[in-house]
Amino acid sequence: MEILDPGSVAGLLERDDCLLVDVGDDDGRFQRVHLPGAVHLAYPALLRADPPAMGLVPPAEDLGRVLGAIGIDDDVAVIAYDADGGGKASRLLWTLDLLGHPRHALLNGGLQAWLGAEGPTETGSVTPRPRAYQPQLRHPEHLADRDWVVQHLGDARVHLLDARSRAEYTGEDVRAARGGHIPGAVHLDWQALMDPEDPPTLRDRREILAMLAERGIEDPQQEVVVHCQTHHRSSLTYTVLRHLGFERVRAYAGSWSEWGNDPELPVVTGDPPG
Repeated sequence: MEILDPGSVAGLLERDDCLLVDVGDDDGRFQRVHLPGAVHLAYPALLRADPPAMGLVPPAEDLGRVLGAIGIDDDVAVIAYDADGGGKASRLLWTLDLLGHPRHALLNGGLQAWLGAEGPTETGSVTPRPRAYQPQLRHPEHLADRDWVVQHLGDARVHLLDARSRAEYTGEDVRAARGGHIPGAVHLDWQALMDPEDPPTLRDRREILAMLAERGIEDPQQEVVVHCQTHHRSSLTYTVLRHLGFERVRAYAGSWSEWGNDPELPVVTGDPPG
């Protein structure tokens, strides 16, 4: 998993084996401005809803149809970006990790960083060049479901990392039947990963590593499970961890939309430890 700055991406624009993917809900925004040659992927196509869980993984065959239709297969290097902080683009990258896609990267800072660097842009719609893509879920070790999380509660070898806001974590901001957090989860707001002087560009890696170490996450061999409300925000956390060399990273796709709405599951409220 790579995170590339605008200058690095600019050097790849003419390569036939690279595909820029603009991930978002608003096709109108894409038509107003996008990177040269980029194709548009509607973010909801990456999700499967089973209410109340809203961010589950679609079947591999459905993903193959959606991704193949915009020109993705294993022979293409994918560079994803969005205009929403990096979470939507990162959800695509996590999905590609699950499918075993070999080469994919995030544009650091997304469209905002590209415009700030005065990179070239285009307007209007883009006609993709479809490819036959029949992926399988080759790497399920990057996915955690409800039962997996329940089975590993209290396991000192597994670190739960909650990427929501502090108010969501403590239970002050309730976005499910119950507020609070999963027992044992530590808190790191996904926006804290961004440079406060130049968001959504990410902080320096040393700063992020220090923030993780403060939360007990410092060994690249540790198993880390990230989540938020629907695994949108925590997708950026996943991408950052993978880029920093953490190999054993899972995402709880059901996230709080599933956990917080299940009365059988334990919930903790209050401030983060320390």
